[in-house]
Amino acid sequence: MTYVFKTMQSPVGELKLIASDNGLAAILWENDDPKRVRVQATEASHHHPVLRETEKQLNEYFAGNRQKFSLPLDFHGTEFQKNVWKALLTIPFGETRSYADIAKQIGRPKAVRAVGAANGKNPISIVAPCHRVIGSNGKLTGFAGGLAAKACLLGIESPQDLRKSA
Repeated sequence: MTYVFKTMQSPVGELKLIASDNGLAAILWENDDPKRVRVQATEASHHHPVLRETEKQLNEYFAGNRQKFSLPLDFHGTEFQKNVWKALLTIPFGETRSYADIAKQIGRPKAVRAVGAANGKNPISIVAPCHRVIGSNGKLTGFAGGLAAKACLLGIESPQDLRKSA
């Protein structure tokens, strides 16, 4: 499988968008751990249609003009991880879920820690909204982009500004 990439600036730092011919494969953070998502793209492409559309939709989201993404997704992971990532796609804009909620949703109520681990390896951040998963106590918990980025994303989706709480 061949992957291409482009970078874009955003309110949460530089993002690296990675796509295959099948769809968007990753959105990586500026200082992302290279072991977190193992999708390698060596060729830059500013004209790949999925990358261009992803950048357009992300810019609309950051501007407050988009609540749902409409992109072909190309998830790569275990079946369990894919089930968790698909569950993330069902969390409505402006709402949050706990790791326990996601575990119950996928029919594995005791797999809360495994859900947390899969959430942490979500390759398509923001579009598959892992930032909408919080601790059962309502607190912001681990996030590959950092808690300030998580608070910023939740702030974009909330009438009250959560960006100041990180």
